[in-house]
Amino acid sequence: MSYAPKISPLLLTPENHVLALIDFESQMLFPLKSSNIGEFRNNVAIIAGASKLFNVPTVVSTVAEDSFSGPVFPEVEEFYPKESSNYIDRSTMNAWEDEAAYQAIIAPGKVKLVLAGLWTSVCILDPALSAITEGYEVYVITDACGDVSSEAHERAIQRMIQAGVMPMTAIQYLLELQRDWARQETYGPVTDLVKKYGGAYGIGIQYAHHALVH
Repeated sequence: MSYAPKISPLLLTPENHVLALIDFESQMLFPLKSSNIGEFRNNVAIIAGASKLFNVPTVVSTVAEDSFSGPVFPEVEEFYPKESSNYIDRSTMNAWEDEAAYQAIIAPGKVKLVLAGLWTSVCILDPALSAITEGYEVYVITDACGDVSSEAHERAIQRMIQAGVMPMTAIQYLLELQRDWARQETYGPVTDLVKKYGGAYGIGIQYAHHALVH
């Protein structure tokens, strides 16, 4: 029998989705209680870096950046400098209700939408449910989302899953895009990203690379 596996259409590829990074701003991070802040920032760096490495259409949306919420995380700006065209500032809590943000998200014409940001219970849940209503397949990177309490975060994730949202993690997102370690054009940048931001997994890769050359 010939080898002809059926690959799930639910898997993400660099070409089949758009990523929206929502409200990764200092003021929104200060009350974070649902996860460790250091690990959270690393997860944000992983998904921002992954989207840049794989040329995923990416929208960085902020809320009242100049008047209230403050600057975007350096982990986002490392890959998407503020002067880039990826940024959309808005006043609405729900990015789907802001015309500029909405148009930027749907412009690439992708059926899959991946969301990450602060806070899970408002600025992620609202556009997730809105996008599902319009027929989009919505994924949420749960460990790159956070809220003012674990209860608020978990209930929002639970509510979104009940509506059809597919949850995933930052490392899962990165590895789903890489998919095959034989893809040499991205192998080095992906492992470098994990070494820098991947915690214990990154140290493991560093050790393996060291062992291979000694």
